[in-house]
Amino acid sequence: MTARMMKTEGTGEKADLLSSLAQAREFLSYTCRELSEEDARKRSTVSELTLGGLIKHVTAVERNWTDFIVNGPDSAAAKTDYTQMTEADFARYADGFRLLEDETLAGVLADYRAAAEETTKAVEELADLSLAHELPETPWGDGGSWSARRTLIHIISETTQHAGHADIIRESLDGQKTMG
Repeated sequence: MTARMMKTEGTGEKADLLSSLAQAREFLSYTCRELSEEDARKRSTVSELTLGGLIKHVTAVERNWTDFIVNGPDSAAAKTDYTQMTEADFARYADGFRLLEDETLAGVLADYRAAAEETTKAVEELADLSLAHELPETPWGDGGSWSARRTLIHIISETTQHAGHADIIRESLDGQKTMG
């Protein structure tokens, strides 16, 4: 079984949102329990997704959006010019969805736990969840701005969606399920 994700304590909106995120993280990471390195890399559906790759992707997504909450226009995501990406840039992006030769499932799970701690700390230190930043321009977005609250909800949604993907992949691999 995987090490448990950081649980939050307290009451109020921040605690509720962080608790929801912690639960989604737990479902995602639990899906990888007692999994071999080979199975962490194995595609079990027609998609390119693997369990190790999903953990790695969700870690990167959480870090990017947490950076956006804290740094807004100065975040790495806001400074990325997606229109200038090269084939090599897209290849590096694709590597974010799979375990590379020098990576292990234990390593990406540990990195995921570290990202969880970073996000929790950043959100707990926020003075106001209404603090908003302009969204970076992306090929898939329509501009506007998001509050820290909306960005945190997006992190929860992304994590929950990928936890569902992970459950399907795991069940296809060996019949194990997160729930049920």
